[in-house]
Amino acid sequence: MAEDMRNSHVYHQVQRNLEQFIATSPGLCVALSGGVDSVVLLHLCKLYADKHGLALQAVYVNHGLSEHAQKWQHFCQSLCHSLAVPFTAKSVFITQKSRTSLEAQARDARYQALDEAAQPEYILVLGQHADDQVETFLLRLKRGSGLLGLGAMKPYTQLKSGRACMRPLLNTTRDEIEAFAQQFGLSHIDDESNKDDVFDRNFLRNQVIPLLKSRFNGFVASVLRTVEILQSQQAIIDEISAEDLKKCQHQNTLDITSLSQLSPARRDNVIRRWLAHQNVDMPSQKQLDQIVQQAFSAKQDNQLKIALSQGAVRSYRGALHWVTPVKKKQDIVIADHSVLNEHSHPLAMMSGNGCRLPLSDEVVSVRYGRLKDKIRPKGKPGSNTLKHWLKDLRIPSWARESIAVIYYNDTPVAVVDLFVNAEYADNDGINWIINDDRKSENR
Repeated sequence: MAEDMRNSHVYHQVQRNLEQFIATSPGLCVALSGGVDSVVLLHLCKLYADKHGLALQAVYVNHGLSEHAQKWQHFCQSLCHSLAVPFTAKSVFITQKSRTSLEAQARDARYQALDEAAQPEYILVLGQHADDQVETFLLRLKRGSGLLGLGAMKPYTQLKSGRACMRPLLNTTRDEIEAFAQQFGLSHIDDESNKDDVFDRNFLRNQVIPLLKSRFNGFVASVLRTVEILQSQQAIIDEISAEDLKKCQHQNTLDITSLSQLSPARRDNVIRRWLAHQNVDMPSQKQLDQIVQQAFSAKQDNQLKIALSQGAVRSYRGALHWVTPVKKKQDIVIADHSVLNEHSHPLAMMSGNGCRLPLSDEVVSVRYGRLKDKIRPKGKPGSNTLKHWLKDLRIPSWARESIAVIYYNDTPVAVVDLFVNAEYADNDGINWIINDDRKSENR
């Protein structure tokens, strides 16, 4: 049967698509649901892996949304056993959230589970096909998506973790997949939820698209061509956005003056691209308009804060910053100075130019958020509050509460990585620093 499969149109189509993106990956991980598309995909990936000496695994994600989920899992496990393909089942638990569809939550949970279960560096191979692409296009058209959204699914993408994903069936129709399965006697399951038209995708699949196909000859192929054109146009925009971002980005912030020199369309694209680099879900147009309006009308040290799902866009001294929530840090009493040299501690104490050693009757502590406490930094003419000096150093207001300050009893003697109290300075003393890559937590 394997030899017969190699003579089929679907086989050659999938093989070409796999060869386009495989490169040096050590193996493939097939997302196996038990449906006809994923079953056909598993067989075709098995042939490809055997031919090219690649490792292969299959992962079934059990959402627990159907009473038959366990039965489907057993089917997938048996299928993999018959093909000598390593099998993994991963269960996820979904709690319905407001303002988020159950479909979207199940999809997000599925991708996360697949990513966690797949072997390191394996490419995740997904079974979406041409009809799925048409459904996605129409759903996004209904939502009023822009060019990027209407580009629908791409044959090759990456998850936020960096995991590579492929969709080698994306230009293969459902009819072709079902015909392939019937020709070679491939058993599969039928998910009864696919018949429930309460879900938008099912309504399109069962009611709308069959009507469009019957009315317009070659409808699926036309949509696929449109998607391909949109993706090509988006690629051009991405190239322009990348160049604009280079001009506007300084370290990890966006310069507002540089943004203002761009046309509104290019400016918005730069902001979206900048947020994408932070692995942030794209803001709505309303949120984007708020960012632009407030950023360009803001004073230099205002409290602009546009909250998004994973954090907030804030402005400070003429730049936009992406700020994620930081857990409030707790004060620490240092009874044994050597503990600071342990890798688990966020601070390290080193000999050298810094502040003098503590006296026997001085309690050493690390404190946060005491911005009203006064200190005179070495090299400065007078005393002022920690808030004043941190502002003078251009530390953004939202980051000041997380700056570590060393105290001897109740006197601040050093602001870690920034300056020391002039009255406690000692060239042959101790210097307090942020340990390794933890600096980013305090900036």
